[in-house]
Amino acid sequence: MIGSGEIVGILLAAGEGRRFGGDKLLHPVAGGVPMAVASARALRQGCGGRVVAVLRPEQLVLAGLLAAEGAVTHFDPEVRQGMGHSLAAAVRATPDASGWLVALADMPFIQPATIALVANALHAGAGITAPFYRGKRGHPVGFSAHWFDALSTLQGDRGARDLLSRHAGALTCIPCEDDGVLIDLDTPEGLVSRRLG
Repeated sequence: MIGSGEIVGILLAAGEGRRFGGDKLLHPVAGGVPMAVASARALRQGCGGRVVAVLRPEQLVLAGLLAAEGAVTHFDPEVRQGMGHSLAAAVRATPDASGWLVALADMPFIQPATIALVANALHAGAGITAPFYRGKRGHPVGFSAHWFDALSTLQGDRGARDLLSRHAGALTCIPCEDDGVLIDLDTPEGLVSRRLG
């Protein structure tokens, strides 16, 4: 598969936030911005191209907010089949991309500059790339167009984790000083501790 030269950001935003106790993606973070909106803004700034947000069909409020940020919303009626299914749907919807940055909507503290580093690594020829903070792999994870077939057929709830495990030798590591690459907000306590940290 030969892409268009554009790196597409994929924002996985279809989670139900059960551990958070409600629709966490609409919960305000810094400056009162909804969590998923903050994540989408950073992703769009960092990748410099299209952002496709994968949502459940009933997430109409969030869809409107993300569309106002310039994101393309992709409703996945079979989203409950898992994160892998959602990621595959977004990749299939953007077959002209030269690569994808896969980000999670509950990780609003990643700096756009860090996301740009991952995008630049793809532009420079990396096959798979990700930021590392103090030796730990974070998000977003970048994939070149070479991985279209593998990504577009993912299933289940593990996203691309099995793909990353099988092809760890292809991963380009990008050291960074951005702890936001590791912080996903699964509970309200996580948001409070971030504010206090």
